[in-house]
Amino acid sequence: MRRRRNPTMVPPSPTGTGDFMLVSQILRAKGDAVFTVAPTDTVGRVAELLHSRRVGAFVVTQGDRVVGIVSERDIVRAVAGGDVGVTSRPVSAYMTAEDLFAAPGESVDALLTRMTDRRIRHLPVLEAGRLVGIVSIGDLVKWKISEVEAEADGLKAYIAGS
Repeated sequence: MRRRRNPTMVPPSPTGTGDFMLVSQILRAKGDAVFTVAPTDTVGRVAELLHSRRVGAFVVTQGDRVVGIVSERDIVRAVAGGDVGVTSRPVSAYMTAEDLFAAPGESVDALLTRMTDRRIRHLPVLEAGRLVGIVSIGDLVKWKISEVEAEADGLKAYIAGS
């Protein structure tokens, strides 16, 4: 398992509307640490790592290539299937292998809509085919709440000043 991290952490400072807020801003604010697992890692090992790392998903990589994502939901579905040997099976059998990812230049609002419509909780962020981060629906909602609070504070200050 590899952990990628950007040492530069910038605190969030939402400005403007969500249409102009980009995924890259979220990655700068939260960092671009991404935990990865290999497609050959077992379901049991990945379940242990999800628990110990306190994350909801891992990006599945083969070398530097993203081949999928595996989430807590995927693990629960695998275990609930009743296969007694599931924990020793490779995670590649249960990961989501669709070509679903976000781009750093994608707007937060567009990504929120896409993730909500598709019922996706986590998405790897790729730039020119290279893994540069991961975002969760929680990251996006947190950012939107900060934006709304900043806008409300601005309106309160405007009203108080008039």
